Amino acid sequence: MTDDTDGPLAGLVVLEAGSMISGPTVGRLLADFGATVIKIEHPEFGDHIRNFGPKKDGVGLWHKYLSRNKQSITLNISTDSGGAVFEDLVSEADLLVENFRPGTLERWGLGWEHLSDVNPDLVMLRMSGFGQDGPYAERPGFGTLAEAMSGFAYLNGFPDSPPLLPPTGLADNIAALFSTFAVMFALYHRDVNDGGGQYIDTSLIEPIFGLLGPQPLRYDQLGEIESRSGNRSTSSAPRNVYRTGDDRWVAISASAQPLAMRTFDAIDRPDLKDDPRFETNAKRLENVDELDAIIQGWMDEHTREEVLESFEEADATIAPVYNVEDILNDEHYAARESFISVDDEDLGEATVQNVFPKFSKTPGKVDHLGPSLGEHNDDVYRDRLGYDDEMLADLDSEGAI
Repeated sequence: MTDDTDGPLAGLVVLEAGSMISGPTVGRLLADFGATVIKIEHPEFGDHIRNFGPKKDGVGLWHKYLSRNKQSITLNISTDSGGAVFEDLVSEADLLVENFRPGTLERWGLGWEHLSDVNPDLVMLRMSGFGQDGPYAERPGFGTLAEAMSGFAYLNGFPDSPPLLPPTGLADNIAALFSTFAVMFALYHRDVNDGGGQYIDTSLIEPIFGLLGPQPLRYDQLGEIESRSGNRSTSSAPRNVYRTGDDRWVAISASAQPLAMRTFDAIDRPDLKDDPRFETNAKRLENVDELDAIIQGWMDEHTREEVLESFEEADATIAPVYNVEDILNDEHYAARESFISVDDEDLGEATVQNVFPKFSKTPGKVDHLGPSLGEHNDDVYRDRLGYDDEMLADLDSEGAI
């Protein structure tokens, strides 16, 4: 029996043979809640995420964040001896997460058919740009391509601007979220329904496509293609960002009739409730330019603090547009412990997002940030697999670890 403080996934053994963002995000989420996640990295250069994005004193911050709570081992899976070690690891694992290009593991003799013989209870998550089959399966796939092909970029931006890509790994993270709950479905089926192992095929394009609402249904039934609308909504008004008198920004969303009426109270214009241009959502959408001009005119005369106070008094929906500094100084985020300070041997005291969602009995935790390359070789190869000095020396001489 595990202690509650170990997290709800204590005892679950995960192999992460993934790189960059999508696969490692699945590993991070599982590790946050207590799974033992063994991150397999190439002996020479490790996961490319180590050298991606901003660094401090040569230490990659993406790696520190994505590899937190994990163990790092070095292993060249493509070699014969490395493949044999990989089989040993698979035989002991509950879950394998991989995001190689489709066909790579098969080329090394380590595809699903073989690995499921090695471990019939294995759940294998296969993540790729376009999925394991279909005409595009063997294309190189990255989040940017998925954001473009999913329909997201076409919708994102202003009507008179080009399609807009997100500034961070949106498609990768959405795919990771879908994949994480898919993994838990498969483990439930295996452990509760005695269903055995199986593999899961996740692409980057389908999860983000799935979050875009009823667009296929709208096109199928109405022949309409939704286009870019900037910060406005095609379904409700008012909905936009507005600049306040002190050159700051707020966001308003009044998606229900009572919220629109309270917005009029907040901007000291209760008379607009009876204005035929704005009395219903349909009318507000028809006259959205005039409505936004009225709201912006009021915003111009007030500071952001005054705006927020007025909306709070009216019980209307509004939020300040934050940057990360604002978030780290916000009392609500602080009260909910949404970020945490972790002592790291490379960075010193380092602030990262805390584990969420919150569990009442078996919460997750951040034990450590991303480890050094191969830091846990002894823990895994000696203690878990029982390899001795001679075996490890042979593997090292062959370039396998």
